[in-house]
This record gives sequence, C-alpha cells and structure tokens, in this order.
Amino acid sequence: MKKILIVDDEPNIVMTLEYAFKKQDFQVYIARDGSEALQILENNVPDVVLLDIMMPNVDGYQTLEYIKNSKMLENTKVVFLTAKTKDTDIKKGLNLGADRYLTKPFSVKKIVSEILGLLG
Repeated sequence: MKKILIVDDEPNIVMTLEYAFKKQDFQVYIARDGSEALQILENNVPDVVLLDIMMPNVDGYQTLEYIKNSKMLENTKVVFLTAKTKDTDIKKGLNLGADRYLTKPFSVKKIVSEILGLLG
C-alpha cells in the first residue's frame, strides 16, 4: 500500500485530499504544519509528501530540507502544493529538491493523477 503524508494548515484541503487518496488505496498521514510533519517523519517513511509552503512553526521549505537531509527518507518524493505561484517561488521549490510544484487553487483529480504518475 502506498503511503502519503499530506501537510497543510487548511482543514478543508486536508480533508478533501485525504478522502481522494484513501479512495486510491493510499495510507494517509496528516500534519497541520511542518513541525507535526517532522514528528510523523521520525517514525514513518511515506512514498510521497504533499507539502504546503506557507505554514506556522516550520514552513514547507524547512520540511523539505529535513526530508532531503534524512537518509531514511531518501526515496520519498516531495510535491509542493502552494498558493505561491511566482516563477521565483517555483524555481526555489524545485531547486531545493521538490519533485513537483503544484499551485492552488487545484483540481483534486489532477493532484491524484500527478502523484500516481510520479510514483509510477
């Protein structure tokens, strides 16, 4: 079973995506900010992390940095899902090592399709 960690501080987004990925037979972990995500990642290795950038406590960039520096998470894919849509933001996210950069507002169908494609 594929595992996904959804990290976003907006409950509606989390609930919508959780439902969509459970329908695709994913095991879904939820974090409401980066620090919660880091706690989950200490003991779990998801196949993919769907990550917002602008969050309280620990932001998406810091969370990505943690994932990239963790030997245990070296095969975990990271997909940013964010309202930051400037070219500079997109470049920064991809340069830091994100596998995909998706923007809000979004289509749930497109996100599920992107992640399924990324995981092959």
